[in-house]
Amino acid sequence: MGKRSSGNSGRLRIKKISKVRESHIELKVSEIAKARGWLSFKWVSPSQRGVPDRMYFKDGELVIIEFKAPDKKPTAYQLAIHRRLKDAGFHVHVVDNIRSGLELLC
Repeated sequence: MGKRSSGNSGRLRIKKISKVRESHIELKVSEIAKARGWLSFKWVSPSQRGVPDRMYFKDGELVIIEFKAPDKKPTAYQLAIHRRLKDAGFHVHVVDNIRSGLELLC
């Protein structure tokens, strides 16, 4: 979807609205979390695909986040990993906007 605007020619033009990328949300949340005193680690596991994106640590608390672009959902494989983590006693938060991420890390 886009915004409609009229130029000097009187014709209607469609301006493309750029979509927010998952990487932008993750970067902003991580920057602010670090400023708030959270330790932030990117979870990369070459031998196990589907792991959540980030782990945040502060004051004995662990917050695990799977970042997604707005209105995107985790894949079935990612959800299976989330269930395994839940069975181990850990909750994975799925975040698709900056505000929701920061609410978890206040």
